[in-house]
Amino acid sequence: MSPDLSHRFREVPLELIAPDGTRVAGEPVTVEQTRHAFGFGNIGFDFVELLGGPAATEGGAVRVFGGAEADRAVPLLDAWLDLFDTVTLPFYWRGFEPQPGRPDTARLLTAARWFADRGVRVKGHPLVWHTLAPHWLQERTHAEVEATIRDRIVREVTSFAGVVDLWDAINEVVILPVFTAEDNAVTRLAQTKGRVGMVRLAFETARDANPSARLVLNDFDLSEDYERLIEECLDAGIRIDALGLQTHMHQGFRGEEGIADILERFARFGLPLQLTETTLLSGDLMPPEIIDLNDYVVDSWPSTPEGEARQADELVRHYRTVVAHPAVESLTYWGLTDEGAWLGAPSGLIRADGSRKPSYDALRDLVRGEWWHAPRALRPGADGLVRVRGFAGDYRVTTPRGSADFSIPEAGDGAPLVVRLTA
Repeated sequence: MSPDLSHRFREVPLELIAPDGTRVAGEPVTVEQTRHAFGFGNIGFDFVELLGGPAATEGGAVRVFGGAEADRAVPLLDAWLDLFDTVTLPFYWRGFEPQPGRPDTARLLTAARWFADRGVRVKGHPLVWHTLAPHWLQERTHAEVEATIRDRIVREVTSFAGVVDLWDAINEVVILPVFTAEDNAVTRLAQTKGRVGMVRLAFETARDANPSARLVLNDFDLSEDYERLIEECLDAGIRIDALGLQTHMHQGFRGEEGIADILERFARFGLPLQLTETTLLSGDLMPPEIIDLNDYVVDSWPSTPEGEARQADELVRHYRTVVAHPAVESLTYWGLTDEGAWLGAPSGLIRADGSRKPSYDALRDLVRGEWWHAPRALRPGADGLVRVRGFAGDYRVTTPRGSADFSIPEAGDGAPLVVRLTA
């Protein structure tokens, strides 16, 4: 039995007012959807080079395209836009600012604007994280590290304001003070300030710099430890706009019940939920005894026909489960293609050679098929109203007398929506 997604769909009666002020009645009307209210996302890391220009220095988190690789990137970008409407761009500090005072602002801003100009919601990831903290930060005192982190946050949220107003404010706080894989200044500061102190630093600094920004607390640790952290932060008066839940599933699909249980546990806080990092494999699964996914290293990790069929099935089941939960506002898949995928895993929706896996087509059939209002010819009823039923989101109506954009909200009283057309 499929999960109930009826709350994502609504019928809205439209009262169309022509440019001359008269009501449109008895005329053909075309209605088409332009974007979902729910965020269907993917990362855009690989496209920064293509859209924003080459990096000034090497060593960043962004893969560099060139020559034939750049030629392959264009159809990948088309495939991205044909399915997704929310992009996460990389602000990993080590690559973003490899030398003090030389941030990669211009290049990232160009890429972010390119997506925003096409109606894509843009998210920055992350403002604060212990992993990939710059090496040069190590030389500074605790007080200097804190001041530098604050300066970094203010610089990014103000430089990108109006283009990037959604941020993972701080990433993976549960493990932050006890992180041992690499010595770094952010963890050392956290050992002094504590988890809640670090969350306050990130959120309040970003909020003061850009009051319009939406700020997300993001973590892979979905245990009770994360729940306690959230409780402590809310008790401390820290305003959190959304909770980020990572669901990398390199060791196998957690199943509908497992995912639903996670969503229920975190929905109790009354905050919007974002599934920030989702992956499902189309090849052999990582052994279950691996605790830290980064510890698994293989020479080759191919996609297989059997794995691809499994991935497509699990992806549809996962998306149906997540979208069905009313607390969730977005789901971001972590990577479009196997080329350059995290850990070298076959987690993409497109193979390394650029061909589409069954998972891409299956997901597109959902997002731009079953859950999408394609251009459709309608006519006003006897009462002069045009009734549109569709997935909550943005729409465009076109008539011989003009056109206009409107939105179908997820909630409403059923009253007619007055839409004024422009010639």
